[in-house]
Amino acid sequence: MAQWSEARRPTLARLPGWAWLADGAMGTMVQTAGLPSGECPESWNVTHPERIIDIHRQYLDAGCDIILTNTFGGSRLKLRRFGLGDRVGDFNRAGVRLARSAARPEALIAASIGPTGELPEPYGEVSVETFILVFAEQIAAVAEEGVDLIWIETMSDLTEACAAITAAQATCQLPIITTMTFERSPRGYHTMMGVSPTEAARCLLDAGADCVGANCGLGSDDTVEIIRAMRAAVPDAMLVAKPNAGLPQWNDGQALYPETPEWMAARVPRLIDAGVRIFGGCCGTTPEHVRAMARAGKTVVGR
Repeated sequence: MAQWSEARRPTLARLPGWAWLADGAMGTMVQTAGLPSGECPESWNVTHPERIIDIHRQYLDAGCDIILTNTFGGSRLKLRRFGLGDRVGDFNRAGVRLARSAARPEALIAASIGPTGELPEPYGEVSVETFILVFAEQIAAVAEEGVDLIWIETMSDLTEACAAITAAQATCQLPIITTMTFERSPRGYHTMMGVSPTEAARCLLDAGADCVGANCGLGSDDTVEIIRAMRAAVPDAMLVAKPNAGLPQWNDGQALYPETPEWMAARVPRLIDAGVRIFGGCCGTTPEHVRAMARAGKTVVGR
């Protein structure tokens, strides 16, 4: 199981001791800010920087300790779908600069590293070596620009997730958070590629992640159960949860998320009791959700 290295401890020491509040959805907020369907969200780091800064500031004003950069789809493999594969450095460095310019001194900047959208061999055509090179390119850009954490998120496949961890270890000495996204079925909770919460927690820690958990996919109640399963498997690990604001309901092509700020805030005590030490929100969550979760967290621990 990975432990915080001496090089990583200064970052850990900057965080509050009880539980740490991360931000909510970036994609939801960028779409609300006017991102057209089919346009690359990461390109807005260059074309609409003021809107990205405003999103970060809204989350910081809501009480976040950690904000994630607008670099979720910033890998070469993901950007090439927009014909922008040669803009990895531009978009990722700009994303870090925007987050840093918005943040107060005590806030931490986490580089969001999302899946490439490709499958590993033998299911797809991408080798482990290629995944590592692609993630290393992206992580080098954000690390050189001065992020505090590497946040690998929304992973479904262990091969890809572990490749991203390997790339981060080879590229920098920053703390590594890794979360996977799960679905619920009669068989229980698994990722799209069949990975259980127990398997995910153990394998990600063995690969070198410092914190592990779940994000996206499901709402707050399901995420509590996923975290409990992880805690049983890895009782000493630092766990992370960023649930969706429920499962989306579609209306005229628009995703509507049912969990209100009050609903998600009411689940914060259960997340913390289950073992979460870093929490926030994913799809459908807004600064209002995060503000309510911050109040709930302070009530639970008396911060």
